[in-house]
Amino acid sequence: MLNENFVILGALLNFIGGGSYAFDTFRGKTQPNRVTFFLWALAPLIAFSAQLSGGIGLRSLMTFMVGLGPAIVFLVSFRDPKAYWKITKFDIICGVLSVLALVFWYLSKDVNIAIMLSILADLLAGVPTIIKAYKFPETESYNTFFFGAVSAAITLLTVKIWSFTVAAFPIYILIICIVIFIPIFKKQGIQLIKS
Repeated sequence: MLNENFVILGALLNFIGGGSYAFDTFRGKTQPNRVTFFLWALAPLIAFSAQLSGGIGLRSLMTFMVGLGPAIVFLVSFRDPKAYWKITKFDIICGVLSVLALVFWYLSKDVNIAIMLSILADLLAGVPTIIKAYKFPETESYNTFFFGAVSAAITLLTVKIWSFTVAAFPIYILIICIVIFIPIFKKQGIQLIKS
């Protein structure tokens, strides 16, 4: 097990990944789905508050950073009208379902339910970006998802006493980041290696 302070390194890596995506968005290199990134900011920040109320402490820093990066990307996407992905009916449906999950969390007032529903909300918000990563990987940036996965892995390596409250969100972030990273890296990383 790693010392709990390694969570700070993971949070820094997450910040670098989010900053990289925001910078790529600013330059017009990536086109974030605004529905996804808005809800990717909202759901982790709610999970962060639930973790704090559940006494998670320093490990909740990763969850906070998972929400901060998308919030910055969402705001930067308004700089350029071409710097976002066109929102479809499917995106809106995923967004509405995601918001409903957050509403049910609020009504439940239970920490474990809050984290579970935040994960569900985050996943539903992410479905459009997952699909986009597989269909149009050139519109994404793999750095963000690489650093997100590393950050989640570091956080998990600091866990001494496993519980749903402590581990669920980092496990989810590790999995979703890998799922999104793979198709983007297959397209962009292989091109980078060839050039």
